[in-house]
Amino acid sequence: MNMSRTRRERLVVIGGDAAGMSAASQARRLKGPDELEIVAFERGHFTSYSACGIPYWVGGDVTDRDRLIARTPEEHRARDIDLRLRTEVTDIDLDGRRVRARDVDSGAGSWTSYDKLVIATGARPIRPDMPGMDAPGVHGVQTLDDGQALLDTLARTRGRRAVVVGAGYIGVEMAEALINRGYEVTVVNRGSEPMSTLDPDMGRLVHKAMEGLGITMVNDAEVTGIRTGDDGRVRAVATRDRDFPADVVVLGIGVRPETTLAKAAGLPLGTHGGLLTDRSMRVRGHEDIWAGGDCVEVLDLVSGQERHIALGTHANKHGQVIGTNAGGGYATFPGVVGTAVSKVCDLEIARTGLREKDAHRVGLRFEAVTIESTSRAGYYPNASPMTVKMLAELRTGRLLGVQIVGREGAGKRVDIAAVALTAGMTAEQMTTLDLGYAPPFSPVWDPVLVAARKAAAKVRSSS
Repeated sequence: MNMSRTRRERLVVIGGDAAGMSAASQARRLKGPDELEIVAFERGHFTSYSACGIPYWVGGDVTDRDRLIARTPEEHRARDIDLRLRTEVTDIDLDGRRVRARDVDSGAGSWTSYDKLVIATGARPIRPDMPGMDAPGVHGVQTLDDGQALLDTLARTRGRRAVVVGAGYIGVEMAEALINRGYEVTVVNRGSEPMSTLDPDMGRLVHKAMEGLGITMVNDAEVTGIRTGDDGRVRAVATRDRDFPADVVVLGIGVRPETTLAKAAGLPLGTHGGLLTDRSMRVRGHEDIWAGGDCVEVLDLVSGQERHIALGTHANKHGQVIGTNAGGGYATFPGVVGTAVSKVCDLEIARTGLREKDAHRVGLRFEAVTIESTSRAGYYPNASPMTVKMLAELRTGRLLGVQIVGREGAGKRVDIAAVALTAGMTAEQMTTLDLGYAPPFSPVWDPVLVAARKAAAKVRSSS
């Protein structure tokens, strides 16, 4: 008697970092190689690494690049994932259910069919279209290959002057890394204060800390180009007002979703250029295509609008959801509240939810309060100052956002607010939270709860 054998499905993954390989690994957990073939394409040399750790590797806090790699290509292959490094997908044929991939080194290309497709192409550093941006010595920092290229430049460069263009998370972290490498560092920033993810009054605290590190902070400066020498290498960063000498330039302007492939294939993109998905991370209108990581837009649970937030935490969660669904299970990703944390030396910087301009943009009326407190009981040794800013909606008192700038013990307090935002709590409700207390860890009233009390009182007086 002849038994018909079920055809093995093929899952193709484009992108070998957090979202892509998390999806591949989770799908493999649910379905063995006899049921599901998994082919993953990655144009770089590395997989499953922490891009967030690159500034600390460049700065010398992390001494070994490989410590940033969570899972090597060999480990993925040992789990029956056909991982193809240095292979770039150049076309997606939706009608033919196939992708074309090109070997980066040889240029040879071929088509691979798929039953299910995962797009995890990440984001690309913003590189303005202006003179000199492609000159030797100008670096974006997005991948391990980028980090290695920058370190190679630092090793070859005789001069010790570095200019960082942009003062977001990457810009600020790279400025500190270069200071640690012994460079004279100037940060040229288009905004009024560093860290545009904060309101300017909180960004001013970061500005002061950066100057305390010896970083020259230049705000309200519009970069017009990169000046080069006779050898073609970078010599200065030009602005409308003056030039800033540079032996190396790092771009920390931000990133955009890398959706060139998706756009060419006609897949739906949002207002920020990221792929649009449903809660299961399926690309809208396409049953067997999923997308995750820095190439997608996600729902902001506070504003109710789509946002592009490039963070590894989200990418790994997206990958888990995608892998579960591609492997025959069911999972969803509900959205984000926009939590992020960083540091400059010992100054911790954190935010979650909406800034003032975000709330204004979506038409929310709110009260904003700012309080000063300490990380521990004031009498306990090494208690350090902390500033907390909180936004609460008028009438309802719903928490809208929190920003924290302070020393040791400040940054991770933002997680209290992140949970409260996710739960839809009001500032009044937050005041009754039963948080842990002992003098080495916090004052009797934790700074976040002090801000909540002040916000709740201000909302009541405005009603």
